[in-house]
Amino acid sequence: MAHSHSHTASHLPEDKNARRLLFAFCVTAGFMLVEVVGGILSGSLALLADAGHMLTDAAALLFALMAVQFSRRPPTIRHTFGWLRLTTLAAFVNAIALVVITLLIVWEAIQRFYTPRPVAGGMMMTIAVAGLLANVFAFWLLHRGNEEKNLNVRAAALHVMGDLLGSVGAIFAALIIIWTGWTPADPILSILVSILVLRSAWRLLKDSVNELLEGAPVSLDIAALRRHLSRDIPEVRNVHHVHVWMIGEKPVMTLHVQVIPPHDHDALLARIQHFLIHHYQIEHAHHSDGISAVQRAGLPPESGAIRPFAPSPLTGKRV
Repeated sequence: MAHSHSHTASHLPEDKNARRLLFAFCVTAGFMLVEVVGGILSGSLALLADAGHMLTDAAALLFALMAVQFSRRPPTIRHTFGWLRLTTLAAFVNAIALVVITLLIVWEAIQRFYTPRPVAGGMMMTIAVAGLLANVFAFWLLHRGNEEKNLNVRAAALHVMGDLLGSVGAIFAALIIIWTGWTPADPILSILVSILVLRSAWRLLKDSVNELLEGAPVSLDIAALRRHLSRDIPEVRNVHHVHVWMIGEKPVMTLHVQVIPPHDHDALLARIQHFLIHHYQIEHAHHSDGISAVQRAGLPPESGAIRPFAPSPLTGKRV
């Protein structure tokens, strides 16, 4: 028996994400042009590298914004799960782009050791400080209020964080050049910042790949869940065929439960659902007759095509 729910409120987090992404895109794209001009005029690799990074970030933010919009589209006959995975795909593409552009920065920095170029430290300092302020503002826009831990907003925030670190590195390099005239500080600090960015990008890449391959959430211990459920609900004899994956930011679970008769079917189902909500934040949104029902979190009931085609341990019916 399907259940009807109102989902007006469920769109609010996505609306907030879209606004944050749009504002961050405008800030990033606007200041990218400033860094391009400043990098050319000052001869600073750190500024030019950061401008290239910001160009990639502006595209990534725009792509992330498009992914948020597409994820709202309802499911279709061909795409029965809807479009929620678009945000995960966008995060994956963003992570790949971040790795590639950072490696290119490292390569260019290495070339600068063999062919040093003069750098105008004063101009470099002015633009780097302005860039730092712009990136702090953009990062604050993305990070503030992201209580739902949206992976796509996280990807965009990591891009902006890379720009922020690049601005910090450019400031240090400019100070060294102003005080000592030692221009290799420019490529050295570019490499150091790139290492920090690669570390964050690698973690994001692993998380997005895990979602795309329908891996279980890293934080979920399935063996412990089975033991915990059998221990807390005496009627449960065995829990098997447990499958957990992610759609968007929400966990999805199917499981079969063997129970000890006699029992109140509806009451037992309600207790199991309460257990999953309370201990694992997996909410019940739609089920058919039988315990062997899909437990979903945050998906609209019209996405209820997600059902295991398996006999119900309680009724023997297919659900």
